[in-house]
Amino acid sequence: MRVGLALLNRLAGVRALDRFGLRRPVERTVFQATKTGFRTLGAASRTFSAAQRSRPDSSARRLPAVARPKLFDLTPTDEQRMIQQAATEFAAEQLRPAAADADTSCQAPELLLSRAASELGISYLGVPTELGGAGSERSAVTGALVAEALGHGDMGLAVALLAPAAVSTALVLWGTEQQQASYLPAFLTDSPPAAALAVLEPRPLFDPFTLSTTARPSGDGFVLDGVKALVPGAARAELFVIAAQVPGEGPSLFLVESDTSGLIVEAEPAMGLRAAGMGRLVLDEVRISAAARLGGVSPAERAEAYADCIRLGRLAWAALAVGTAQAVLDYVIPYVNDRQAFGEPISNRQSVAFMVADIGIELEGMRLATYRAASRAEQGRSFAREAMLARTLTSEHGMQIGSNGVQLLGGHGFVKEHPVERWYRDLRAAGLMEGAVLI
Repeated sequence: MRVGLALLNRLAGVRALDRFGLRRPVERTVFQATKTGFRTLGAASRTFSAAQRSRPDSSARRLPAVARPKLFDLTPTDEQRMIQQAATEFAAEQLRPAAADADTSCQAPELLLSRAASELGISYLGVPTELGGAGSERSAVTGALVAEALGHGDMGLAVALLAPAAVSTALVLWGTEQQQASYLPAFLTDSPPAAALAVLEPRPLFDPFTLSTTARPSGDGFVLDGVKALVPGAARAELFVIAAQVPGEGPSLFLVESDTSGLIVEAEPAMGLRAAGMGRLVLDEVRISAAARLGGVSPAERAEAYADCIRLGRLAWAALAVGTAQAVLDYVIPYVNDRQAFGEPISNRQSVAFMVADIGIELEGMRLATYRAASRAEQGRSFAREAMLARTLTSEHGMQIGSNGVQLLGGHGFVKEHPVERWYRDLRAAGLMEGAVLI
């Protein structure tokens, strides 16, 4: 696939294409060939992956870190640009038109979810080729680019599409061979199961490292008790990864199937992200086996896995916020240029122009911090500080960008005729959500 992509890109760079009017057809060929090749790679690897999973100590179950570049450069590769373009086109053509109705009905259309699985193959990105996926190395930056592109279409629908991939990513990063063999094959199809990562709890000043949900050791397993809030697609999910506090050890991640006794799902429509179909999980004496625990064999490994889960989740929310903030900027610029007041465009007023400029400046800072943290994550380097910086920037500036977008539209910003009010509600989630999505 890489050789073919390099040849196609070399052909696309030939200047003679402009002379004969062949630029657009060749670019379209490059895009379609990349997208088709990407899906074919995943499908062709499934039979092979079944054989590889039988090897007990195969290192192929984990994606290797990306080679560290000599220079600080966050320019996406050709493959990343192609994947990003596919996600961008899907967001513009499929997510944006369906966003208003999905927000009203508080659920993502089933047809849209199945179309995203077949056309984008998001679950393939973070799964090694030996396990049936399309990954050859850690893909945190690629995941951030995809999340940003989908967030530009609609954050709520983007969360609904990315929620199952969060579970498959958790299985790849922290699952045992038995867990991967049991659950991953279902995610590598054109109709992956609905699944969700549940971390957030319904209480003020929530700290993901001090959970109220507990996992009490009992016999050869655990008993889970507690409540999880704002879980995407909870009503239709078949599998959950649930964060719970193990007494005397700290928080950890557990696989829980939706039909497990004691697991109750309740509807929980919120201010934003309504298209994601948010729900609440009530865990009442939910019994699971010890084999359902993710994160490694030692307490130190499990603690590090959980910390990485929180950081990668925060980066995913930062990328979604960047995409939605970009949508706000792209919407308000033509609006303030076209809107007339006192015989001239309102963009001629300094207060309006400065507010639009502030959105652009803050957005670039959010994007750079998110990309840098994702780059360090996929290289296997420490990214705790960078993830916190990205989280802080997107929490503060993301909400402000949404508020400014509503302000720039005046009375139009307050009504549903324009999407800015929905983006404002969604952007507030970037500062409070934990888990649900991963990159």
